[in-house]
Amino acid sequence: MTRAGRRGASILVALAGLALLLFNFPLLLIWDQGRELFGLPMLPVALFLIWTGLILALAWFSETGLRAPRDSPLDPRWTPEDGPDDSDGAS
Repeated sequence: MTRAGRRGASILVALAGLALLLFNFPLLLIWDQGRELFGLPMLPVALFLIWTGLILALAWFSETGLRAPRDSPLDPRWTPEDGPDDSDGAS
């Protein structure tokens, strides 16, 4: 497995762990207090917002966080002519 693949897999495992933690019963009791937000009970609102946040995080990491940088040999568009960036003036 490549470095980018391992990085992507570790991000997905971290998101799954976060989902398990956030949907764990003791943490859900925080939202089940009989309070309301805009006339809606807090528990369903919290579940919806947590679910939405996890989906957005997964979408964001799938589109941006799992790709190799443009100047990396792991990027499929990279060519050996691109080489390392020596524009910093160090020789």
